[in-house]
Amino acid sequence: MRRRDFLKTTSTLLAATTLPSIPALAAETLSQGRTVLPMNRGWRYHPSKVEGAEAITFNDASFETVVIPHTNIKLPWHSFDDKIYDFVSTYRRRFKTPAAAKGNRVFIDFEGAMTASTLWINGVSLGEYKGGFTPFTFELTEHLKPTGENVLVVQLDSTERADIPPFGNEIDYLTFGGIYREVSLRIVPQTYIDNIFARPQDVLSGKPGLDVDCFLAGKAASDLTLEVELRDGDRTVAKATQPVTFTPGTDPDAAANPTTHAPVHASTQTIHDPARQTVSLKSIDGIKLWDLENPSLYTVHVRLLQSAKPIDSDTRRIGFREATFTDHGFSLNGKIVKLRGLNRHQTFPFVGQAQPARAQRQDAKILRHNLHCNLVRTSHYPQSRHFLDCCDEIGLLVLEEIPGWQHIGDEPWKQVAIDNVGRMIRRDWNHPSIILWGVRINESRDDHSFYSRTNALAHLLDTTRQTGGIRYFQESEFLEDVFTMNDFGFPLKKPNHPLYLNTEFVGHTFPTKTIDDDERHREHTLRHARIHNQIGSDPQYSGGIGWCAFDYNTHANFGAGDRICYHGVTDIFREPKPAAGFYKSQCDPAVEIVLEPAFHWANSDEATSFTQAVVCSNCDHLKFYMRNEGDESAPWKLIAELDPDSTEFQHLAHPPFILDRRHLKTEQRHGWGDLRIDGYIKDKQVISRSLSGSGADRKFALVPDDTTLAADGADSTRVVFRVTDEFGAIRPFANDPVTFKLEGPADLIGDNPFALIGGTGAVWVRAKQQPGTVRVTATHPRLGTQTIQITLTPAPPEAI
Repeated sequence: MRRRDFLKTTSTLLAATTLPSIPALAAETLSQGRTVLPMNRGWRYHPSKVEGAEAITFNDASFETVVIPHTNIKLPWHSFDDKIYDFVSTYRRRFKTPAAAKGNRVFIDFEGAMTASTLWINGVSLGEYKGGFTPFTFELTEHLKPTGENVLVVQLDSTERADIPPFGNEIDYLTFGGIYREVSLRIVPQTYIDNIFARPQDVLSGKPGLDVDCFLAGKAASDLTLEVELRDGDRTVAKATQPVTFTPGTDPDAAANPTTHAPVHASTQTIHDPARQTVSLKSIDGIKLWDLENPSLYTVHVRLLQSAKPIDSDTRRIGFREATFTDHGFSLNGKIVKLRGLNRHQTFPFVGQAQPARAQRQDAKILRHNLHCNLVRTSHYPQSRHFLDCCDEIGLLVLEEIPGWQHIGDEPWKQVAIDNVGRMIRRDWNHPSIILWGVRINESRDDHSFYSRTNALAHLLDTTRQTGGIRYFQESEFLEDVFTMNDFGFPLKKPNHPLYLNTEFVGHTFPTKTIDDDERHREHTLRHARIHNQIGSDPQYSGGIGWCAFDYNTHANFGAGDRICYHGVTDIFREPKPAAGFYKSQCDPAVEIVLEPAFHWANSDEATSFTQAVVCSNCDHLKFYMRNEGDESAPWKLIAELDPDSTEFQHLAHPPFILDRRHLKTEQRHGWGDLRIDGYIKDKQVISRSLSGSGADRKFALVPDDTTLAADGADSTRVVFRVTDEFGAIRPFANDPVTFKLEGPADLIGDNPFALIGGTGAVWVRAKQQPGTVRVTATHPRLGTQTIQITLTPAPPEAI
């Protein structure tokens, strides 16, 4: 279907297809006609709708100075009123027009602001953008001052507006507020590269090709040429040049969007509908495929030349891989891969969604390296580009979906949702990690017209990926390519379509806190294991995505009554619960040897006494030993040897081990002491874990994710603190208050003092704008102090 015909049939103006994409390298200034300038520092903020603040002469001296990403209000990690962030706020930013703007076009690019943004430049209204999870752009060109200061004003409505997805009814998560993703000023020539979509061809042939769709926008011009290079680092792998041919003029079907989801182009001779020019690179030698173990990445460099002179350039990062769902499972580069993953909310304690690149990337690393998942679902909205960039780099597959939760609104609401489809795909279509577009509102009822449009738009924009639509009932009309299904029962429903993916299970049906007893943690762990075992039993289950990775904030009518859904296999601070050990244990021992007890070793923590010891491990044999508690001179006595439970879990790569203490000898069953578990692979001991039987808190640890930050005012790292036994095992009922002292140019994001939760907790250190050394000292009331040091390195100044 041609785009013009599609627009007519959908009766929408789909501004997403004319949206200039957020640059892939927003922190860089690019040569040859294009300049991208970060605008994250120097904002002035007031937590209210300030009348008259859009005026150039308005005095904002009383406003707070803030750095983007920014939350409209800092919060406790739980037990707060969710209306506290539900307000309209005002942001102002002064800047001088860069010299590069002369004769060029200037756009302001927002990567994400929650939820509706109304903009002014120098007192002139630019309009409103509706949406908190997708990027948006306004053109500033005609309104900038050649000398003196410009004033950009954003009035940000962070209320749950019924006209904007996912709102309109209720949602089981909090969206918070603020300009929580980066902002940049983009200067381009009159004719410019609007977007790039690089589509690998014949990937498994040994000499793949690459079709590079270059979308050109702006003024029509003659004698244009596109030059495309594929690079592996600094090495040019392939190169092609092609003249540009298009018919200039106005496309009436792509005229200005009345909802101002995209800026109106001011030029009278404008390519409103970006002209797509495809440049093909043929039979490329030496290409390394992108896969889970070796996610090889390349960059595509595009230059636009006029009369052989470069006038614009841009770049995208890509990977060569063939990814498709088949009737015998998910295939990556011709090999069937059973998908094993978790859902992720991008929210964090204290600051909601306003965490910078480092924290976003850390979540991907936790999923891939700590939990050994091979897939994540971005529930229930497009997530940070930094998170997706890291997924590309570490081999974590992604199912990305549009904003929504059960509710479908009226036709204008649907138009915004369709627009979200376009913006999501155009922003992210070059990510090799993304294997499926979620084009349905999570767990919504059928709507033939609406979902025909979302699915058709996804296929129109991207012919290289399949679509899915998350539902919770199998009787649903199937309009997508892959039947994606939330199934919280056990056993799971049998697949009712050849291409089938389970996208949620366990989570809300068995919420589990870090402070719960061993019996509940055991069942939580085994429920995840049982589901993945069933998924492994039938190739038509492409895989499973458990609900969910991390506990998250929610509304009062969901969760535990303290604004937390305890559905995660880790807590809200990303600290693991025992169920996390199951996911971790499913990796090949060559990647990591895993031995994770799903209990904390207490004799009477259960209703009667400790009965079953579940251990998640990828070893093939375990030996259990006990000795008198705390007596290092006492000999360890072998009490049991176990093989994995391949009877109940015959379809898992690494079934859990289950020691039933009721089958032990009487003195072993009733005795108590320290426990040691040794793991063996092919009769060789490869790992050992010990747990204390003393019931005493022994050690206090302070562990940062990073010891170096950039002094840019936003860069942040998590600092975890734990109370453990003498062997390093978490003491889950340690709840002492920990106090912090921070010295140096940074802020502590979190409670101070902080009462331990499940024996652990975390705060974040956020750099200020001065280089230097930061010392964080944490004091436990009985176990003393621990100190860490973080170096803040100079960050490049912002040019405007």
